[in-house]
Amino acid sequence: MTVDSADHRLRRARRVTLLSLATNVWTTVLLPVVGLAREPDPVRVVLGAAGLLAFTVAQIAVLHAAVTPWLPVPARRRRNAALIVAALLSLPLLGPVAAGSWPTWAWLGASLVGMTPLLFRPVVAAVAAAGVLAVSAAVTWSTVGPVPAALLVTGVVGAGIAALTWVQVWFWDLLVEARQGQAAQARLAAAEERLRFARDVHDLLGHDLTVIALKAELAERLAPRDAARAAREAAEARRLAGSALTRVRAAVHGYRAVDLAEQAAAVGEVLRSSGVRTTVVPPAGEVPAPIAADLAAVLREAGTNVLRHSRAGWCRIEITRTDGVVTLTVRNDGVRDDGGPDRLSGGLRGLADRLAPAGGRVRTHVAGGVFNLVATVPVTP
Repeated sequence: MTVDSADHRLRRARRVTLLSLATNVWTTVLLPVVGLAREPDPVRVVLGAAGLLAFTVAQIAVLHAAVTPWLPVPARRRRNAALIVAALLSLPLLGPVAAGSWPTWAWLGASLVGMTPLLFRPVVAAVAAAGVLAVSAAVTWSTVGPVPAALLVTGVVGAGIAALTWVQVWFWDLLVEARQGQAAQARLAAAEERLRFARDVHDLLGHDLTVIALKAELAERLAPRDAARAAREAAEARRLAGSALTRVRAAVHGYRAVDLAEQAAAVGEVLRSSGVRTTVVPPAGEVPAPIAADLAAVLREAGTNVLRHSRAGWCRIEITRTDGVVTLTVRNDGVRDDGGPDRLSGGLRGLADRLAPAGGRVRTHVAGGVFNLVATVPVTP
């Protein structure tokens, strides 16, 4: 499963899912501590604590792997195997603890049953859960404990934990697939745009290049017999080449033309998809193309800084045109711990150099816990 491990929104959801999974299963891991407290033999207490610690560490590793889709498969298998080994070792280490007075291993068995959806497919998980239930009964019987109580703890509690675990992992998988779908949609849109551009260029150049080739071939054939006509054909080929070049440049310029309002809306959508509450105020009128291109670059860099170098909860993007000046303002509450402008925003200093020839400026400051970026470019009459 391929996902972007730097996806801020996915990382937040991953932390919540991991915490929820851990809360479900760790309750049953903590309850064997009660058995350790009731065990009078200090040797069994030490061995039981070691077994419980090994099981807990292995369980943490498996829980982490369950919500880490970019983890390599071999590493995932090693963690699952470590949990199985720790569970087997817990039988002699924890099984005799508080024998007859507390179902120590039965609680650990409930935790194992709760983990089965993370380790196996549904059918295999059901078989594994039944195996754990049988082992719990055998351990309790061998230690002269109440077998019905052990079965109740391992079976009923374990089944409840397994159901919650399955639902949480299912929701996590849905979220990952949704993020993958968004990334695939973006790649598809870019590919379609490249194809459209290629078709347009082909349509523009295909006919002209064919005619130019024919003219050049004709000029080559006429050169030995009719130099004047060959020169005319060569001149015509040159004219057609110049005309084709002009049309291609016009097409590329059209692709490079920037609608600043659309750019602001696009950056706003990206920020919202990353969990930042974003308000976009587009310009009231039309912004000249050169200024729009420069400010769009500033806007993209500002949006990148909000996502990568801050912990913004909200952002406001506003574009205004007053008194012959176009102003882009980006404000957000993602002020860094040092309280100053983002020291990682070196790209903005480069953009300030880009605006300088047109008389533009880029300024950043912090006021009231809000980071402000203001870019201004004068409109040439």
